[in-house]
Amino acid sequence: MITNVAKVIVPVEDPQTALVFWTRMAGFLPVRDETYGDERWIEVKPPNQDLVLVLSPRRPGEPRRTVPHHLPHSDLFFNCTDIRRTYEELTARGVTFAVPPQRQHFGWWALFEDGEATRYALGQWDDREGRDGH
Repeated sequence: MITNVAKVIVPVEDPQTALVFWTRMAGFLPVRDETYGDERWIEVKPPNQDLVLVLSPRRPGEPRRTVPHHLPHSDLFFNCTDIRRTYEELTARGVTFAVPPQRQHFGWWALFEDGEATRYALGQWDDREGRDGH
């Protein structure tokens, strides 16, 4: 029986730049950084979750998905308990937000960019009590 999702591949142009972004700026924890022959295997994870992001070089000729500026490039949607505080913490670390936190009918929504300008969704979807973004 499948019990959970353990790892998700995140295509990146430069694994070292991605490692710096996800650990120093986004606050993720390094899990693994190993070299196997000519390949480098890098894993990071959020501080309070076991799901691991594998920072994997984008294959030659594999473009980043083209989407309108108000949508994420990535299929990964990140969650937080206080989107305004998370926004303030991440911007203080130098993370750029293409879309700052905004109230939507489904909850709070924002888009942040990694060091390669790939946009990721950040939401506050677990807040069942008050959906005020605090």
